[in-house]
Amino acid sequence: MAFQTTKKKESGQIRKISEIVALINSSLEHDEIVERAVEYLSGALNAEAASLILMDEEGLYFQVATGKGGTVVKKIRLGKGEGIAGWVAERIEPLIVNNPYSDPRFSRRADDESGFRTRNLICVPLMLRDELKGVIEVMNRRDGDFQPGDIEVLQCLSNSIAVSLENARLYREMKETFQTMIEVLAELIELRDSYTGGHTERVKTYSLLIGERMGLDSRTTEALRLAAVLHDVGKIGVRDSILLKNDSLDDEEYRLMSMHAEFGAKVLEKVGNLDQVIEGVRHHHERYGGGGYPDGLKGEEIPVIARIISVADTFDAMTTTRPYRTALSPEEAIRELKEGAGRQFDPRVVAILIQAYREGRLL
Repeated sequence: MAFQTTKKKESGQIRKISEIVALINSSLEHDEIVERAVEYLSGALNAEAASLILMDEEGLYFQVATGKGGTVVKKIRLGKGEGIAGWVAERIEPLIVNNPYSDPRFSRRADDESGFRTRNLICVPLMLRDELKGVIEVMNRRDGDFQPGDIEVLQCLSNSIAVSLENARLYREMKETFQTMIEVLAELIELRDSYTGGHTERVKTYSLLIGERMGLDSRTTEALRLAAVLHDVGKIGVRDSILLKNDSLDDEEYRLMSMHAEFGAKVLEKVGNLDQVIEGVRHHHERYGGGGYPDGLKGEEIPVIARIISVADTFDAMTTTRPYRTALSPEEAIRELKEGAGRQFDPRVVAILIQAYREGRLL
């Protein structure tokens, strides 16, 4: 009977560890991974608090800490070899200390500054391909002392966290490379028309400012950033005689120029996983009251990213001098946006841009 109880307990623990590993690995964002990891660590060992302590050239620092005083602890840096964490980092060995205040290796500095009292703790090195990245600590087991078997549990989770953090690093580098390529592409497009120099960067800046004030989530914000940079990518397919014309376009030329939104969306479809970005590029010339292109959407049918870029793009275009017209002053452009609110532009987006301008956040 005791054997069955033990097997059942081990099975439950394995299942719990597997669930935690899956949750940790379900994200590629560094901050989200470390927050999840530390939250689940204390739960896995039925403890009060946990810390993820990373290493740099100067020593150890608390990346994430839970429990009482966690916010204070994150401001503390440990010298090399300082405290239990420093001991584990130096020797790359796991350690259980069930009576820390009687152990000369224990540093009370974190407890003294945070108001947290460590009753017992377990600490294991955070390793990636034989390279030390930091350590993981779990403190104050609720049902007694930490046991040798807890080291196996924590090391298993530590290995998973290390791999997840490495994946997040690679993902971040890929995103940065992709973003750089996008910026270069936008600059190449702008080189075709010297009068639009800086337009893309300004549209991106205005768009992100609006998006922030609208409370967009991180994923939508990232899509907004890319769409703002790429909103005119379709102009690469517009011939120079139209794109660089020093006079107003005739009806046929306007029709061909209008195709740049649709063309840009089709080009981006070849990349994949850019649905929101494609929507922003395709629909940034739709009109809030209807009658825009390419699909004649109106109101909330127009994706929010496209509605934001429409206002940012128009404001910058109106305040930039072109060969066929002189730039409007910001106040004149604001009046134009107000008149177009509800007909051409989303009134809420217009109001946010105007407020940002009044606060000196634009230009």
